[in-house]
Amino acid sequence: MAANIQVGVEQHARSRLLDPVDRISEIVFGLIMAVTFVGSISVATAGSEDVRTATASALGCNLAWGLVDAVMYVIRNLTERTRRRRLAQRIVECAPETARNMIAQELPPGIVDITGPKELEAMRQRLVAAQLGSSPLVTSRDFLEAVGVFLLVVLATFPLVVPFLLIDDVAMAKHVSRFLAFVMLFVAGYGLGRHAGHPNPLRLGAAMAVFGAVLILAVIALGG
Repeated sequence: MAANIQVGVEQHARSRLLDPVDRISEIVFGLIMAVTFVGSISVATAGSEDVRTATASALGCNLAWGLVDAVMYVIRNLTERTRRRRLAQRIVECAPETARNMIAQELPPGIVDITGPKELEAMRQRLVAAQLGSSPLVTSRDFLEAVGVFLLVVLATFPLVVPFLLIDDVAMAKHVSRFLAFVMLFVAGYGLGRHAGHPNPLRLGAAMAVFGAVLILAVIALGG
């Protein structure tokens, strides 16, 4: 889209922090990390100390990765805005024909196919008239969204560890925890399906639950 090449100008039309894909992705990431730790609890030999250790490890891991994800989120935004600003400066400084080609290369395939020379020239002229470098590369919203990323990764841990805090039977607690994990994966897939306008978001929810189960088994098999 044209916004991908416009002089680091941020579009803050969103009323919520993070878009649905980012929110759901962070929840699923935190969920899978937590499941791998909870799954390491042995039903046959686990005592109360083992359960506390596993649940504390799950929470600690997600705290650490939530922090890493939050920092990388800010860095990603900074990097992308810097790239767009440099690109805009190059477009302004080069010949019109070259500038139009550069703009076309930045547009998604479906958009560039229906964008003609007049539209490309209009974009170029708006860039020439724009005030380059006037907007900040990092905003307060970025930090708020980074906090949101951190909280989503961490909060995804709690539904899976609560059964171990409330149920003395370790085997039953594991069953409840796994059931909650599949429910959360299903809801995440359903949310993605609705966001994408999928004709049957329930099917996508079921697919996400299956995919999550396979991914969790792969992580455990690889020593995660």
